[in-house]
Amino acid sequence: MEVGVENMEGQKQTITKIVITGGPCAGKTTAMSWIQNAFIQKGYMVLFVDETATELIGGGAPWKFTKCNRDYQFRLTQLMLAKELAFTEIAKTFDAEKVLIVCDRGALDNRAYMSDEEFKYVLKRLDTNEVALRDHYDAVFHLVTAAKGAEQFYTLANNAARYETVEEARAVDDALIASWTGHPHLRVIDNRADFDEKMLYLIKEISAFLGEPRPMDTRRKFLIAYPDVRELAQRPNCQSVDILQAYLKSEIPGEVIRIRQRGQNGNYIYFKTRKRQIEGMKRIELEERLTQDEYLELLMQADPDYRPIRKQRYCLSENGLYYNIDVFPQWTDQALMEIELYSEDQEVKMPEGIQVIREVTGEDEFTNPYIARIKKKE
Repeated sequence: MEVGVENMEGQKQTITKIVITGGPCAGKTTAMSWIQNAFIQKGYMVLFVDETATELIGGGAPWKFTKCNRDYQFRLTQLMLAKELAFTEIAKTFDAEKVLIVCDRGALDNRAYMSDEEFKYVLKRLDTNEVALRDHYDAVFHLVTAAKGAEQFYTLANNAARYETVEEARAVDDALIASWTGHPHLRVIDNRADFDEKMLYLIKEISAFLGEPRPMDTRRKFLIAYPDVRELAQRPNCQSVDILQAYLKSEIPGEVIRIRQRGQNGNYIYFKTRKRQIEGMKRIELEERLTQDEYLELLMQADPDYRPIRKQRYCLSENGLYYNIDVFPQWTDQALMEIELYSEDQEVKMPEGIQVIREVTGEDEFTNPYIARIKKKE
């Protein structure tokens, strides 16, 4: 989350940029109206970046006419990023304390329509990398297509740019989730309830991320047998990220302050996170983005009672859930898996191929601070 930005008048602002994505006929258009109504009431100035692909199609430049998909996708992504930058810079000129920029699709949506080689070409032309392109958004909310679980409502009638059959819509939905898997704040909103409930879930998830009224999340943690990491890495809906984190001292009892380097292939982003457990599976979590220099400066202030933690995280989207599977170099027979939930009573399905030893939610022994703690000599 971009915190502490100063606008043109020197006033402090919080500018947050989120993506609303999803498969065909998922409810994105309606979601924009719900978001506007909900967050204007919460004191936000809400800005919307329209879907760039739909603009091109409506303007007579659909991708199906192109002779070179990679160049089309490059120009599409380039235009998308330019619009986002313009909205961000304009937002800084507003007399508003809290600004929410809502992107109707983000840059990684385009990856679902490219081969791996085409995607590499686009990244090179943009002079960027996958981590930077994916994680420059603060959060991503994926609305599942009606073709999964609400087939009776799937229609092509309300969007001239839509052409997919039910089967094709499901495949596109899967590809979009796979494209965003690996983002630290990806939420998948499925069709488990009626459409209004789906919209309410979306507003609840965005509110929780923003800390409105308070940033509470619900997670369950499981000790699992050491997974087949090569098989995991080959799944299209799984992304591996490298994590290095350290801990800072806090003056608030029970609060944990963590700084984290997160990325892959030598490309990283940096975060500072404050956490407090409140009850059961619920905890309060506040996070802000850091520059590399800010991270390195804080790293020099790390609490000497804790060693830095290195781990490989496998982010897996499956069964409508988002799983974080953490593999630690010091463990050879076990790993940890954490699942983010809507509520404490939500049904949990385990991912294919994962062997659960037992649930360890709330057990100090399996928290990262405990693992990082340097035991004092007697």
